[in-house]
Amino acid sequence: MVKCMKKIGIVTDSHSGITQKQAQELGIFVLPMPFYFGDACYYEDVSISREEFFEKLSSGLTVATSQPSPAAVMELWDKALKEYEQILYIPISSGLSGSCASAITLALEKPYFGRVFVVDNGRVSTPQHRSILDALELAEEGYPGQRIKDMLEAYRDKMVIYVSVETLEHLKRGGRISPAAAALGSVFNIKPVLKFDVGMLEPYKKCHGAAKARRAMIEAIQNDFATTFREAYEKGEIYLLAASSSSKEVTEGWIQEIKESFPGMDVLCDNLSLGVSCHIGRGGLGIGCSCKIPRKTSKA
Repeated sequence: MVKCMKKIGIVTDSHSGITQKQAQELGIFVLPMPFYFGDACYYEDVSISREEFFEKLSSGLTVATSQPSPAAVMELWDKALKEYEQILYIPISSGLSGSCASAITLALEKPYFGRVFVVDNGRVSTPQHRSILDALELAEEGYPGQRIKDMLEAYRDKMVIYVSVETLEHLKRGGRISPAAAALGSVFNIKPVLKFDVGMLEPYKKCHGAAKARRAMIEAIQNDFATTFREAYEKGEIYLLAASSSSKEVTEGWIQEIKESFPGMDVLCDNLSLGVSCHIGRGGLGIGCSCKIPRKTSKA
């Protein structure tokens, strides 16, 4: 008996915050992203746990992110293509990693051309997770791979996320701020808030203390709901998102604070990926939003 292939499969990477266990539950594939502590290479959610990662990070070991090898990407694509006629690959934003551009090049080659569609819609962390859920819904509704790719990329700028960090040390190591700025931040208890918008992570605001940083992020989203995303918010076509590299207790408190500030709205919250946490460190908290993808009259 010939096994019938399913239409559309979804592949992403671990920067989405989706674990291997969650991937199995969703029926998708997640590429574990590599990073290095010294000369030792680790793969997220495969060869190192979150607890081990933060222990190593706190010990002062040098950490560096890395792109997945073309062989690793193709191996996962090949696995997915045994089950699906077409696949959508939704990786980390091209503004944060070169892995997206590399995947786009690979998808032009045989046997992937016309079967693998690489989505570059500028996402990472929970917004990337939300894109996976959007893609699953669109595939279920019967949209083909190319159309889903186009729809997701057309809504590239319909999201935003704000992230506060506990310490400036990791941003200093990554070259995003100067050593002098990091030293001053430690002395004056400055908690920077970063803004992730259209594929890039940029400074947004400096706050004195964690409580003021959390309040600043909530106020920023409230302002976005009243301005940039007003139409989607009033129609109820917007998703509220959160992310954390903090402890379970702090994360639960953060989610509760968000729910109290936005009554009646559900919150999708993920742990920040280890790759993102390399730069953010322990104690990061984030809040964001993503607009619902409008449906097209024609699915062709």
